[in-house]
Amino acid sequence: MILAIIENAFLSLIGSAIPASAVVMLAATGAMLGERVGVLNLGQEGLIGIGAVYSVIAVLSWGVESPWLAMLIGMMAAAAAGLIFALCVVAFRASQVLVGLALALGGIGLSNQLGVNRNGTPIQTLFREVNPGGVLDDNDAVSAFFFHDPVVYIAYVGLPVVLWFVLFRTRHGMNMKAVGENPAAADAVGVSVTGWRIFYSVLGAALTGAGGAYMVLSFTPTWSPDIARGRGWVALAVVIFAGWRPGWAVAGALLYGSMISLDTTAQARGWGLPFMGASDLSFFLSMLPYVVTLVAILIPAGAVKLGRRVRSTAAPAALAIPYAREER
Repeated sequence: MILAIIENAFLSLIGSAIPASAVVMLAATGAMLGERVGVLNLGQEGLIGIGAVYSVIAVLSWGVESPWLAMLIGMMAAAAAGLIFALCVVAFRASQVLVGLALALGGIGLSNQLGVNRNGTPIQTLFREVNPGGVLDDNDAVSAFFFHDPVVYIAYVGLPVVLWFVLFRTRHGMNMKAVGENPAAADAVGVSVTGWRIFYSVLGAALTGAGGAYMVLSFTPTWSPDIARGRGWVALAVVIFAGWRPGWAVAGALLYGSMISLDTTAQARGWGLPFMGASDLSFFLSMLPYVVTLVAILIPAGAVKLGRRVRSTAAPAALAIPYAREER
């Protein structure tokens, strides 16, 4: 009996953790693309909001019936914001930190303003779970791991595999790393540092916008203000935790999603502790994802300080450093 309860709770936790962290995984992948070529974009929080609100507008105001098309519209809106950011920091060499913060705050404000008349409106155009031929039963333990919509598979399998292959198995990936590590050397061999940085900043912003679109088209199918709720900042932390490696980003995003799922599972099942009231437990569990994310970042750094070998967590050498050909 006890084992059955634990198993059901575990499967419930896993089943909700995977889609809960897909938003962070998409945003972390987008941030990683930009940072690999030396561009630090702190505007992930705003980009998630922009991608989400334009997907909502596409469905509720423009009558878009395909969730893929609605997501594409959200991605294009986020890409447009990413292009403005890229032109400011790459072409005009403005401070990446300041422009990124402006994008975060501006994106939150813009999305809240555009969505003000749509608060709480349910969205019917949604991604559906993949269950080919009814092979996976809703009560089957396997469904907790594999009964999800296509975006989850893209975020956790497709994108990491493609990005890993490009980064570590192709000349294109070598050029990306060169632009992020030593842009002057990359420029000397004919790689357009400005072009690459702008392109990957825009592509990364589009992927982050896809994360926002996924929130309203699957995970929480309604619009609400400040919809990102810290996920953009967590995505930036996941990139650091991952050491700018796609595989470790999957682990970091799942860790965050598990903490979110723990809160929702505890509320759904009425869990409590003898020394903590229900409201106190809810507050603690809501705080836990961010605490765990912070600890996950600090542990590798602490291990290095203690002289222990850990995976490389070194950022690209030219990250957040503007490049000008005439100054090399």
